[in-house]
Amino acid sequence: QVHLVESGGGLVQAGDSLRLSCAASGRTFGHYSLGWFCQAPGKEREFVAAISRDGVGIDYADSVRGRFTISRDNAKNTVYLRMNSLKPEDTAVYYCAARDMWDIPRASNAYIYWGQGTQVTVSS
Repeated sequence: QVHLVESGGGLVQAGDSLRLSCAASGRTFGHYSLGWFCQAPGKEREFVAAISRDGVGIDYADSVRGRFTISRDNAKNTVYLRMNSLKPEDTAVYYCAARDMWDIPRASNAYIYWGQGTQVTVSS
């Protein structure tokens, strides 16, 4: 089992950058593939990015490809989401999630463990 805690959200202007962090408990962080998802008010939770156990496999939603970068530091039990060129439509609560498998699916129901989320608000 793994416990996830996100941080790094905030209120920024369009074009600004943020780096979200997700710290995990437990000594088996390297056994988990990790994903970032977002949920805007009135919308379903959406896939943002995912990274495999070893950091080699990476996937991005088309809407963030080229602007966001996912990375992980297994020594620090942390996964990051670097968000550049933020747009008002990126406004949402961002969640990190983990699954004890090698692959990195986009479906939210494929992930077992979830953090509490961190709010990102981008003003125009």
